[in-house]
Amino acid sequence: MNSRQMELSKYRLKESEDSLKVAGHCLKEGLFKDSINRSYYATFYSIKAVLAIGTIDFKRHKDVIAYFNKNYIATEIFPRELGRRLGTLKQLREKSDYDDFYIASKEKAEEQYQTAEMVHNYVKNYLLEKQ
Repeated sequence: MNSRQMELSKYRLKESEDSLKVAGHCLKEGLFKDSINRSYYATFYSIKAVLAIGTIDFKRHKDVIAYFNKNYIATEIFPRELGRRLGTLKQLREKSDYDDFYIASKEKAEEQYQTAEMVHNYVKNYLLEKQ
């Protein structure tokens, strides 16, 4: 991995960390839909940090997630549970962002925050091993 790839990966991991902080803040403030959104983006940036070290990138979210699932979850580089949790997080983010009458519960927001934390930590450890 070259230094440009590493810098991009670190940048994306920092974006993930920042989004995770915002998700936690929203959760504490009772902004559950916003917390789900930021949890999703924390996860998305973590995944993009992994893809950066392989010089793979996509414009569409579904392509990023599909590639990650195929090349990192299905091959068990990351646990399969992560794939299931990512699917749930993606669905809830879409509901909370686009369904006018969706009401996000505190429990769902907390679960998604935990997913984002889990993904972030797995990715952080994975990237440390790759350095």
